[in-house]
Amino acid sequence: MTEPRYPIDGRLPALLRSGQPLRGLFNGLPSPAIIEMCAYAGFEFVIIDNEHGSADLGVTEHMLRAARASGIAPVVRCFEHDLPRILDMGASAVQVPMVQSVEQARRLAGMTRYPPLGTRGSAFSTRAAGYGAYGGAGHTQRSNEGIAFIAMIETPEAIDVAAGIAAVEGVDAVFIGPNDLAHAMGHGSDWNAEPVQRAIERGLKAIADAGKCPGIITLTPADEEKYGAWGARYFCNVSTSIITRALAQAAQAGAGAKDPKLRY
Repeated sequence: MTEPRYPIDGRLPALLRSGQPLRGLFNGLPSPAIIEMCAYAGFEFVIIDNEHGSADLGVTEHMLRAARASGIAPVVRCFEHDLPRILDMGASAVQVPMVQSVEQARRLAGMTRYPPLGTRGSAFSTRAAGYGAYGGAGHTQRSNEGIAFIAMIETPEAIDVAAGIAAVEGVDAVFIGPNDLAHAMGHGSDWNAEPVQRAIERGLKAIADAGKCPGIITLTPADEEKYGAWGARYFCNVSTSIITRALAQAAQAGAGAKDPKLRY
C-alpha cells in the first residue's frame, strides 16, 4: 500500500536548511489559478499574502489546495491571531510580519508547533489532518517536522537583534522587509538608500551567521546577486509586479501596431 498523500507539504523546513537558493513570490491576489501558475513556472514556494492581500480564509484554503495539487510549497503571511486557523488549513509555513524581539519570536515559534515542542492546540478534524483521516500522533509529528516558521524583521530595532531572533529554536528563516525598514529609518520607500542597504547587509549576515536562512525581496537578478553575496537564500519577487510589467509591455507593443486588429 502506498503512503497517503497528506494535505501538508512538508518539504520546506529541509529546503530552508539545505543551503540552496529558493525562489518564490508574494501573491496578494485571491486566486487559486495564480498559485498553480507559480508552480508550473517553476518557483519552489509561494507566499499567500494575508497581510496585504484580499483573500478571506475560505479563499486562502482553496489556494492551499491549489498549491498542494500543483506541487508548490505554500507559505502564508499572516498576523499572529490567524496562526491557529492558517495552520489547521494546511500551510507549509507561516511568515509573521513585524517581529521585534527574541521573546516575540520565541512565542510565535511555539505557536506553530504542538507540545512538547510548542504550545499549538490540537484539532484533528481540520484539512491539515485530512479531516480526521490522518490525525493523532502521526499528524503531530508530521506537523512539527514539516511546518516552518519564518519571522519578518522590518525595523532598525529588529535588525539590531536579528542574530538573537534567528537563533531561537523553531525559527527556520528570517525575512527582512526592505520597504517597511526604509520607512522606519526615515527614507520613505527608498530601500536602496545607502543606510538602509547597510542595515540589510548587517541583518542578512547576522541571520546567516546564526545558522538560519535569510530572506529578502529581490525584484531583479541584480538584487538576487547582491543580497545572495550577503547570505540571502530565500528570494521573493511579487506576482502583481511581474503581471503589471508584463501587461505594460503588452500595451506598449499593441500601441505600436499600425493595424488595431494586430493588438489581439
